[in-house]
Amino acid sequence: MAHNDGEAIEAILFDLGGVVFDIDFPRAFAHWARSAGCDPGELRARFCHDDDTGLRYETGRLDDGVFLQRLRTALGVDLSDAQLLAGWNAIIGGAMPGIAEALAKAAARWPLYAFSNTNRAHKAYFSTRFATLLRHFRHVFTSCDIGLRKPDVAAFRFVAGAIGVPSPRILFFDDLTANVAGARACGMRAVRVTTPATVTDTLAALPR
Repeated sequence: MAHNDGEAIEAILFDLGGVVFDIDFPRAFAHWARSAGCDPGELRARFCHDDDTGLRYETGRLDDGVFLQRLRTALGVDLSDAQLLAGWNAIIGGAMPGIAEALAKAAARWPLYAFSNTNRAHKAYFSTRFATLLRHFRHVFTSCDIGLRKPDVAAFRFVAGAIGVPSPRILFFDDLTANVAGARACGMRAVRVTTPATVTDTLAALPR
């Protein structure tokens, strides 16, 4: 459930992966395994997204070339940058069911923003692929641009300050419990997205 329900909503903030579009890491392992001629399970066992390299990449402190070389070494595969990048972007799937209609309807009532923990390669990919869908957002905040990532309270404070709306008047949607907790610690109302209907049902219940 959201917190601070007594405050009027003046802006809505959306996570992207898992809320606006689907993400699925096994697609990357499957793609790399096909290219390298090995078992996806082997690559999954070698991959650690939350290590220092991943964190630095998501906060813009590591460029694509260095990340891909470290990824190649960690996976133990002899793949080109293009092959690695194709698998990396395969993580991003299609738009979540009903989200296009939900965003269009919400944008008619509130200013919409997005905040994603992501990297420059993924940002370049989804910004093109979902250009029409992302037009509903007045701004898309990314961890690789602002140097801060969810669930850090400092990240949410930065975003709220940039939006120019007090935190208790921002409604945030995310599919991860930790990120919802971080937003609430900043004073935002926050809802964990567990099904595609979470967004539409929550927005429909807001006072008009």
